[in-house]
Amino acid sequence: MAYADLGGLGSKQGAPVTYDWVMPSLTPQVLPWLAILALLMLKPNRCATAWWILVPLACAAWASSPPESLRELLPASQLEIFLELIGALGFGLAAVWLLAGYLGWKHRMLAFLGILLALGGFGLLTCVARQGLGIETLQVGFVVTASALVISVALTLAGLMCRGRYGGLRLCVWLFAALVVVWLLVIGPFAVIAAISSGGNVPLGQFLGVVPMMAGLSFGIVLPFLVLAFANDFYRERLQGLLHLGAAAPPPIITSRMQAVLEAAGS
Repeated sequence: MAYADLGGLGSKQGAPVTYDWVMPSLTPQVLPWLAILALLMLKPNRCATAWWILVPLACAAWASSPPESLRELLPASQLEIFLELIGALGFGLAAVWLLAGYLGWKHRMLAFLGILLALGGFGLLTCVARQGLGIETLQVGFVVTASALVISVALTLAGLMCRGRYGGLRLCVWLFAALVVVWLLVIGPFAVIAAISSGGNVPLGQFLGVVPMMAGLSFGIVLPFLVLAFANDFYRERLQGLLHLGAAAPPPIITSRMQAVLEAAGS
């Protein structure tokens, strides 16, 4: 029932309206978690160590739902896009880490395509599951797709630069530098076109100021998953294989004497 004190201009209460409230289904919200659970059931992930992926994933899920006091720092429209981006890329990176067992030590181009498809595919799945189909989903989906492309390229470039000397700090530095460069290449043309089309009314420096913000946001999303790989042997081997950080272990060399011993033991 609507209520408003109109003084002597009319009634304070409007006509009552009946509305039956039904609790929304939790299936769309749980769907990304079910997809990650399905990846954990894959044969290469059937070990207790693989479940540590839930730690950085939970960090991303928590960051995508901050308290109300932090929501006032940015305009509502921009904040919602950033929050959806964090959640979508968090699930996408978890999928990349869980599928890395199938991509390790493949050709760099195949590994890059695998990272892009897993990151972008699971990111878009998360967006659709959380928001449904609509104009806002298309906007967020565009940002998620662009971010997935940038992160995939940056990870590949960082692995290429660290192929000879692998270290956690070195990889993080090269990754952040690659994120800045790739985001500049993505946003730069749009900034130039906007400045030209508006006759110089759009400050180019202000437009390009989005580059460090997006690079920092992307790095902040990837960092918990890198920390997991640095601290966990299971995911460290997958990261090394995914980014070609070093060389794959060569097969053991069996000498003639060793072969004779093996044949004697077998007989």
